[in-house]
Amino acid sequence: MLPVSSTPSRLRRFACMMYEGVLLFGVVFLAAYLFDTLTQSRSGLTLRHGRQVVVFVAIGIYFILCWRRGGQTLPMKTWNIRIAERDGSTPRLARLVSRYLLAWCIPLAAALLVKGASYATGYASTDLLIVFAPFAIFIWTWVDRDGQFLHDRLLGTRLVSLTP
Repeated sequence: MLPVSSTPSRLRRFACMMYEGVLLFGVVFLAAYLFDTLTQSRSGLTLRHGRQVVVFVAIGIYFILCWRRGGQTLPMKTWNIRIAERDGSTPRLARLVSRYLLAWCIPLAAALLVKGASYATGYASTDLLIVFAPFAIFIWTWVDRDGQFLHDRLLGTRLVSLTP
């Protein structure tokens, strides 16, 4: 078991999230490329829902495999952040899958709010606010006593800072 200290700061988690986005570009590109090659799709709109499922699963595999091996993705290693159970151990596979699925709820709800605001106002430009939807997961950290994400609080996992 690695030495653990406090909850990582929001700034460190945000920086880790930005780095994760850069790596996810490659995961998404590869998954979509393989999907398009295997299905002979010539347009992004062809078989769109199938592509979305493949990309969702590919991202899930990336995160779950990384979390399973030591509780960290590459950006988490860079920023000395680790996912752990309350006792400090690496979460079981079922909990990691649940964490991945549950982490999507708040950003998707935020995206629906943006779409609703766009519809209510009649301004299509309101859709541009969708770029802020992924960061909605940080809202709960201001309320939580330990500064943890809501999906971590619900599942009994936590993000911890590793002492270098």
